[in-house]
Amino acid sequence: MPKLSLYTIVLYFFLSGAVSARAQTLNLRTAIETALKNYGTIKAKENYANASGEGIIQSRREYLPNFTLSAQQSFGTINGQNGPLAALGGNVASSGPGLSEQNWNAAFGALYLSNINWDFFTFGRAKQRINVSKAVFKRDTEDLEQEKFQHQIRVSAAYLNLVAAQRLTRSQKNNLERAIIFKNNATVRAANGLIAGVDSSLASAEVSSARIAFTKARDIEQEQANKLGILMGINVTELTVDTGSINHVPKLLSTADTSTDLSTHPVLKFYRDRVALSNEQMDYYKKLMYPTFTFIGVLQGRGSGFRADYLLNQNEFTRNYADGITPTRTNYLFGIGLSWNLTSILRNTPQVRAQRYISNGLENEYELVNQQFHAQLALADNKIKNAMANYLEAPVQVKAASDAYLQKSVLYKNGLTTIVDLTQALYTLNRAETDRDIAYTNVWQAVLLKSAALGDFNVFINEF
Repeated sequence: MPKLSLYTIVLYFFLSGAVSARAQTLNLRTAIETALKNYGTIKAKENYANASGEGIIQSRREYLPNFTLSAQQSFGTINGQNGPLAALGGNVASSGPGLSEQNWNAAFGALYLSNINWDFFTFGRAKQRINVSKAVFKRDTEDLEQEKFQHQIRVSAAYLNLVAAQRLTRSQKNNLERAIIFKNNATVRAANGLIAGVDSSLASAEVSSARIAFTKARDIEQEQANKLGILMGINVTELTVDTGSINHVPKLLSTADTSTDLSTHPVLKFYRDRVALSNEQMDYYKKLMYPTFTFIGVLQGRGSGFRADYLLNQNEFTRNYADGITPTRTNYLFGIGLSWNLTSILRNTPQVRAQRYISNGLENEYELVNQQFHAQLALADNKIKNAMANYLEAPVQVKAASDAYLQKSVLYKNGLTTIVDLTQALYTLNRAETDRDIAYTNVWQAVLLKSAALGDFNVFINEF
């Protein structure tokens, strides 16, 4: 019974390890989802877009009237004097009679004030400010979307590079195994005097060369895994990807797709929104030249410890706190004002012209990027044709190289050919397998390039 329990435990851990090993295989969709969730630049641009959204709310609330409540309670004298003054900082706003001499009678006073100040008509300035905020939000949102799109392309390219690296590593491993078998046979035959001893040395050199090539392939694989991990927001040097996912021909190649409509390309939409934002800012600067109509409303209450006949009798005041702060006089005021700084026309005209130049520059950048994507689209079609030609030719090359290696191997075992011929056949087979692995990957890289040029990632990802 204890043996059965131990067997069960061992079987359980074996099965768990197998499931874990399978779970470590990373498919492309999972890599992209992880990258979009973890990559720092995307998270940063999400925050920028959220901030721009709050900017729209703030711009709308800028149109609300200014409503101010204030209250003050003070204690001091009210000596008055005739004379001019300006309202500079630190002046005292005490009001009192102009007496013939200074006195130091002091009492409490209070001022209670509510004020409404509303720029209710500004010739569309408030609305244009909201339009600018909306344009900023749209630009930042499109910036986020184009960053996601480009990052999907980057992750996919890194994934394909890692797939190619792992396939090349596997081919180099197979080549090393063939070289080891070749060396073992040569060593045995040389020991029995059937072949020259130098053949054994040459076989050992070929094993060393194959082992170095395998190590280099592993190094490249680890480097590509690290690059993919950085794009996914994780720190790794070992990743197992689905190398069999590119063994078939993309369905895109079986349909005639001549679409050149790039109007929905995420990157081009972002560049268009930059132009739109600049135009909105230019319109806003124009609005700054116009006057402003303002509604004014004031309600004021005042309290004072100085009585009404204080001018005639300077003893008519009290230092009682409650009497001084209790409001005894109230005033209100309503009005409409117009303000127009005429020099703003001179100041804002160069600013409008400068913004127009910026819009023209952004338009030039948009046209350049648009031309580049059309050129990339034409290049992608050519790359697909060339990659498919190599894709179809690669199996023929591998088959011929395999047959040649098998033939040379049999001939060498029977003493009918030299080790040089066998080594050349081994090298040819290794090169054919390498070309095959690269050809398979190049087809998918070409499809990815076309997807990037079209601005439609589904063209590529729907193949997986």
